[in-house]
Amino acid sequence: MAAVTSAAVAIPSFTGLKSAGATTSRVNTAAKVSSVPAFPKLAVKASLKDVGVAAVVATAASAMLAGNAMAIEILLGGGDGSLAFVPGSFSVPSGEKITFKNNAGFPHNVVFDEDEIPAGVDAGKISMSEEDLLNAPGETYSVTLTEKGTYSFYCSPHQGAGMVGKVTVN
Repeated sequence: MAAVTSAAVAIPSFTGLKSAGATTSRVNTAAKVSSVPAFPKLAVKASLKDVGVAAVVATAASAMLAGNAMAIEILLGGGDGSLAFVPGSFSVPSGEKITFKNNAGFPHNVVFDEDEIPAGVDAGKISMSEEDLLNAPGETYSVTLTEKGTYSFYCSPHQGAGMVGKVTVN
Protein backbone atom coordinates (compact mmCIF):
# COMPACT_ATOMS: atom_id res chain seq x y z
CA MET A 1 0.00 0.00 0.00
CA ALA A 2 1.33 3.43 -0.83
CA ALA A 3 1.92 6.00 1.85
CA VAL A 4 1.18 9.67 1.35
CA THR A 5 3.47 12.15 3.03
CA SER A 6 3.32 15.91 3.02
CA ALA A 7 6.27 18.15 2.37
CA ALA A 8 7.19 20.58 5.12
CA VAL A 9 7.71 24.20 4.06
CA ALA A 10 10.15 26.17 6.19
CA ILE A 11 9.54 29.92 6.31
CA PRO A 12 12.49 31.82 7.70
CA SER A 13 11.94 33.99 10.75
CA PHE A 14 12.97 37.61 10.43
CA THR A 15 12.46 38.57 14.07
CA GLY A 16 16.17 38.80 14.82
CA LEU A 17 17.05 41.11 11.90
CA LYS A 18 17.86 44.74 12.47
CA SER A 19 16.83 47.23 9.89
CA ALA A 20 18.37 50.62 9.23
CA GLY A 21 14.98 52.23 9.28
CA ALA A 22 11.40 51.36 8.82
CA THR A 23 11.25 52.97 5.40
CA THR A 24 14.63 51.68 4.15
CA SER A 25 14.23 48.03 5.18
CA ARG A 26 15.91 45.62 2.79
CA VAL A 27 13.83 42.72 4.01
CA ASN A 28 10.32 42.70 2.66
CA THR A 29 8.60 40.05 4.76
CA ALA A 30 5.36 40.34 2.83
CA ALA A 31 7.16 39.62 -0.41
CA LYS A 32 9.01 36.66 1.11
CA VAL A 33 5.85 35.09 2.51
CA SER A 34 3.89 35.64 -0.70
CA SER A 35 6.76 34.27 -2.80
CA VAL A 36 6.65 30.88 -1.12
CA PRO A 37 5.66 28.60 -3.95
CA ALA A 38 2.23 26.95 -3.71
CA PHE A 39 3.43 23.71 -5.33
CA PRO A 40 3.95 21.74 -2.08
CA LYS A 41 0.16 21.64 -1.68
CA LEU A 42 -0.18 20.71 -5.34
CA ALA A 43 2.43 17.99 -4.85
CA VAL A 44 0.37 16.52 -2.04
CA LYS A 45 -2.75 16.66 -4.19
CA ALA A 46 -0.87 15.09 -7.09
CA SER A 47 0.39 12.38 -4.75
CA LEU A 48 -3.16 11.68 -3.64
CA LYS A 49 -4.23 11.55 -7.27
CA ASP A 50 -1.37 9.17 -8.07
CA VAL A 51 -2.35 6.97 -5.12
CA GLY A 52 -5.94 6.94 -6.39
CA VAL A 53 -4.81 5.87 -9.85
CA ALA A 54 -2.53 3.24 -8.33
CA ALA A 55 -5.41 1.94 -6.22
CA VAL A 56 -7.62 1.61 -9.30
CA VAL A 57 -4.86 -0.19 -11.20
CA ALA A 58 -4.16 -2.49 -8.25
CA THR A 59 -7.86 -3.28 -7.88
CA ALA A 60 -8.18 -4.11 -11.58
CA ALA A 61 -5.06 -6.29 -11.46
CA SER A 62 -6.39 -8.10 -8.38
CA ALA A 63 -9.71 -8.72 -10.11
CA MET A 64 -7.93 -10.11 -13.16
CA LEU A 65 -5.78 -12.36 -11.03
CA ALA A 66 -8.74 -13.52 -9.01
CA GLY A 67 -10.65 -14.21 -12.19
CA ASN A 68 -7.73 -16.19 -13.57
CA ALA A 69 -7.24 -18.00 -10.30
CA MET A 70 -10.67 -19.58 -10.71
CA ALA A 71 -9.96 -21.15 -14.11
CA ILE A 72 -7.38 -23.49 -15.57
CA GLU A 73 -6.66 -24.28 -19.20
CA ILE A 74 -5.51 -27.72 -20.35
CA LEU A 75 -4.13 -28.11 -23.86
CA LEU A 76 -5.30 -31.01 -26.01
CA GLY A 77 -2.16 -32.04 -27.86
CA GLY A 78 1.36 -30.92 -27.01
CA GLY A 79 3.16 -28.09 -28.78
CA ASP A 80 5.50 -30.72 -30.20
CA GLY A 81 2.53 -32.55 -31.81
CA SER A 82 2.35 -35.20 -29.09
CA LEU A 83 -1.00 -36.81 -28.31
CA ALA A 84 -1.27 -35.71 -24.70
CA PHE A 85 -3.13 -33.49 -22.26
CA VAL A 86 -0.84 -30.67 -21.16
CA PRO A 87 -0.55 -30.83 -18.21
CA GLY A 88 -1.58 -34.47 -17.88
CA SER A 89 -2.07 -34.39 -14.14
CA PHE A 90 -3.17 -31.40 -12.08
CA SER A 91 -5.15 -30.29 -9.03
CA VAL A 92 -7.93 -27.72 -8.74
CA PRO A 93 -10.10 -26.42 -5.93
CA SER A 94 -13.70 -27.58 -5.89
CA GLY A 95 -15.81 -25.43 -8.22
CA GLU A 96 -12.93 -24.25 -10.41
CA LYS A 97 -13.67 -24.13 -14.13
CA ILE A 98 -11.44 -26.39 -16.24
CA THR A 99 -11.18 -25.49 -19.93
CA PHE A 100 -9.76 -28.04 -22.37
CA LYS A 101 -8.41 -26.25 -25.46
CA ASN A 102 -7.61 -27.89 -28.80
CA ASN A 103 -3.93 -27.34 -29.57
CA ALA A 104 -2.45 -30.01 -31.88
CA GLY A 105 -3.08 -33.49 -33.28
CA PHE A 106 -6.85 -33.09 -33.33
CA PRO A 107 -9.64 -34.17 -33.42
CA HIS A 108 -9.93 -34.56 -29.64
CA ASN A 109 -12.55 -34.90 -26.95
CA VAL A 110 -12.66 -35.22 -23.16
CA VAL A 111 -14.33 -38.26 -21.62
CA PHE A 112 -14.28 -38.96 -17.87
CA ASP A 113 -13.84 -42.64 -16.98
CA GLU A 114 -16.96 -43.69 -15.07
CA ASP A 115 -14.91 -46.22 -13.06
CA GLU A 116 -12.31 -43.66 -12.00
CA ILE A 117 -14.31 -40.71 -10.68
CA PRO A 118 -15.75 -40.05 -7.21
CA ALA A 119 -18.81 -42.10 -6.22
CA GLY A 120 -22.09 -40.42 -7.09
CA VAL A 121 -20.69 -38.34 -9.96
CA ASP A 122 -22.37 -38.96 -13.33
CA ALA A 123 -19.61 -39.30 -15.94
CA GLY A 124 -22.11 -38.57 -18.73
CA LYS A 125 -22.87 -35.13 -17.30
CA ILE A 126 -19.24 -34.01 -17.12
CA SER A 127 -17.94 -35.67 -20.33
CA MET A 128 -18.22 -34.86 -23.99
CA SER A 129 -19.95 -37.66 -25.86
CA GLU A 130 -17.51 -39.98 -27.59
CA GLU A 131 -18.92 -38.84 -30.94
CA ASP A 132 -18.46 -35.11 -30.22
CA LEU A 133 -15.05 -33.91 -31.29
CA LEU A 134 -13.11 -30.66 -31.18
CA ASN A 135 -11.90 -30.41 -34.78
CA ALA A 136 -10.13 -27.06 -35.07
CA PRO A 137 -7.36 -25.25 -33.22
CA GLY A 138 -8.62 -23.17 -30.31
CA GLU A 139 -11.95 -24.99 -29.89
CA THR A 140 -12.74 -25.59 -26.23
CA TYR A 141 -14.72 -27.74 -23.83
CA SER A 142 -15.23 -26.57 -20.24
CA VAL A 143 -16.35 -28.39 -17.12
CA THR A 144 -16.65 -27.46 -13.45
CA LEU A 145 -16.08 -30.25 -10.92
CA THR A 146 -17.49 -29.77 -7.42
CA GLU A 147 -17.18 -33.23 -5.84
CA LYS A 148 -13.79 -33.69 -4.15
CA GLY A 149 -11.66 -36.61 -5.31
CA THR A 150 -9.66 -37.90 -8.25
CA TYR A 151 -11.05 -37.98 -11.79
CA SER A 152 -9.41 -39.85 -14.68
CA PHE A 153 -10.20 -38.74 -18.23
CA TYR A 154 -9.13 -39.56 -21.77
CA CYS A 155 -9.48 -38.55 -25.41
CA SER A 156 -11.47 -41.36 -27.04
CA PRO A 157 -9.77 -41.17 -30.48
CA HIS A 158 -6.29 -41.23 -28.86
CA GLN A 159 -6.74 -43.22 -25.64
CA GLY A 160 -4.81 -46.15 -27.15
CA ALA A 161 -1.92 -43.77 -27.89
CA GLY A 162 -1.80 -42.80 -24.21
CA MET A 163 -3.79 -39.57 -24.29
CA VAL A 164 -5.08 -39.80 -20.73
CA GLY A 165 -5.13 -37.42 -17.78
CA LYS A 166 -6.00 -37.06 -14.15
CA VAL A 167 -7.38 -34.20 -12.06
CA THR A 168 -7.59 -34.07 -8.29
CA VAL A 169 -10.33 -31.83 -6.91
CA ASN A 170 -9.48 -30.49 -3.44
